[in-house]
Amino acid sequence: MQFKDVIGQKEAKELITKSVREGRIPHAQLYWGGEGVGKLALALATVQYINCEHPTDTDSCGECESCRLIAKLSHPDVHFVFPIVKTGSKNAFCDEFMPHWRDLVLHSPYFNMHEWMQEINNNGKVGTIYTTESEAIARKLSLKSLKARFKTVIIWLPELMQEEGANKLLKLLEEPPEGTLFLLVSEQPERMLGTIASRTQSLHIKSIDVEDLGKVFPANVARLSGGNYVKARELVEARSNATEMTSRYRNLMLSAFRKDLVALRDIAENAAKSREECLEFLKYAARITRETFIANLCNPQLCYSTDSEAAFIEKFKKFVDVTNIEQITEHITQASLDIERNANIKITVFDMGLQLFTLINNKR
Repeated sequence: MQFKDVIGQKEAKELITKSVREGRIPHAQLYWGGEGVGKLALALATVQYINCEHPTDTDSCGECESCRLIAKLSHPDVHFVFPIVKTGSKNAFCDEFMPHWRDLVLHSPYFNMHEWMQEINNNGKVGTIYTTESEAIARKLSLKSLKARFKTVIIWLPELMQEEGANKLLKLLEEPPEGTLFLLVSEQPERMLGTIASRTQSLHIKSIDVEDLGKVFPANVARLSGGNYVKARELVEARSNATEMTSRYRNLMLSAFRKDLVALRDIAENAAKSREECLEFLKYAARITRETFIANLCNPQLCYSTDSEAAFIEKFKKFVDVTNIEQITEHITQASLDIERNANIKITVFDMGLQLFTLINNKR
């Protein structure tokens, strides 16, 4: 991955390449930002640039042996850590999932947790970075570098690391082996162990500029995505899925409006079939709720909804205003957080719906 392959992010690229040219390469760095902004792509480009045999001022050459190996994710001194799921009682390590990781990243480094879990067929389990992975990292870094300038560990979503493993990683960051580089790629750095975040150099990766994203996707899709490549791709490839999400959201809000406990029970039971799909729906529900509130401002430039979403929003917007938007969003977000922490999906969604009953009906 070269910087020229990373969509937009001009400011971040300039900061990274300048620090490398000047020889200021912190041994632990944290790239953080929202979904689909290109954090992992930037991390891969950074590692390739640092280890390139013939770099320019702005990019790696893409042709030397180091560049070719890193581009294929097969460099012996570049290691990856990411959330996985155990298939039995024995310990599981990221290396066992590398073929899946390599396939997904080489297809596109722009993906989210839901897509990764589908790639490894997680059977509804929540991905975790297990404590044993920190021990594996320590073993790998204790070995002599074979080819690279730095032995590198890229950790994708470090916020999902078990606490004991995070503490072991902290010791590595405090006393790093010579010639090592840690690149942490996070979407929720506030969930990381605070002492880990404090020992990294933090770089906020902002949403992709709409103009840059518009070079890859249609202009209206780039605008609707809010600078999120994953969302833009979903809008292009899965309009039918967006329509289904809109239908599910409409059914949820109608059950709240009608105080229909039977309908809410059915919604909760359906949500319980897949943890990842439920989390995707709740993320969608939070977004459409915000879009519904914004629709009351009557400014089309502020609206980021599709035609099918806009049709429902127009009818529903009078039920979402300054008196309840914060509480509705809070309940949806809290439900999502609880489910991420392995709460019972059916009970959590049903309880969220009950909270919406009062908030929606107060506007009748």
